[in-house]
Amino acid sequence: MDMSTKAPTGRKWLLNIGVGIIVIYCLVPFYWMVVSAFRRPNDVGDNSPLPSPWSLGNFEAVFGPGVGFWRALLNSLIVAGATTILTLIVGTFAAYTIARLDFRFKNIVAGVIIATSMFPGVALIVPLLKLFTDIGWINTYQAMIVPSLSFALPLAVWTLATFFRQMPKELEEAAMVDGLTRGQAFRQVILPLAAPGMFTTAIITFIAAWNEFIIALSMVNDKDIQTANVVIAQFTGASQFDSPFGTKMAAGVIVTVPLVIVVLIFQRRIIAGLTAGGVK
Repeated sequence: MDMSTKAPTGRKWLLNIGVGIIVIYCLVPFYWMVVSAFRRPNDVGDNSPLPSPWSLGNFEAVFGPGVGFWRALLNSLIVAGATTILTLIVGTFAAYTIARLDFRFKNIVAGVIIATSMFPGVALIVPLLKLFTDIGWINTYQAMIVPSLSFALPLAVWTLATFFRQMPKELEEAAMVDGLTRGQAFRQVILPLAAPGMFTTAIITFIAAWNEFIIALSMVNDKDIQTANVVIAQFTGASQFDSPFGTKMAAGVIVTVPLVIVVLIFQRRIIAGLTAGGVK
């Protein structure tokens, strides 16, 4: 009996150690970014575990005159917010159609949607740049939103279609027996039950669109339209040979901390959306 009780305890300790190593591995870069952001600009080469003394100089430089970081944050919010809303609208209807309705070439359509997510974004930059130049979309929000939407939709459709398939069809049938049309049953019965999955999809899409870089860098060169990630990459130091390490770390903290807070606040909803699908 002693051996049988020690074995599970040993496995539990090994599991906890493994989880701890993964957590440390993921958090150390973020910790070092925060520490570097609060160092004085002259202490950029200091390797101490904590800043000494603490300084807000890097944050003041980020929001200094001529940087335009507030505008860049607003641009990131516009692009990420619009991408998320459009992804939810289009993805929800597409996922419901694939999950619930029967039509010709249904499996082919689903396969094409998933196949589009396999193309690397960098391979599409040149064709998109040529297309957007011809139609006059360079230096516009839609030049960043539409490509981000095309990359976010396959994941949204796949996630929500799986969620809709797990819902009993009897829910809609009972609603239609009570006099509702299929559209009314979808709005009044299915959508409220699909809220966890939609919320999870929205969070994942927003984070992906907020972190997008290569498309925003390629399609926009107007400083008033550039997103925060592009502006951070273009930070310059006192000379062309000087890298503003501390300023970039401070800007990284500013664009990362809100996402971390949102995930921590809504982590239960996110997990519920990823694992749910039935009726509680």
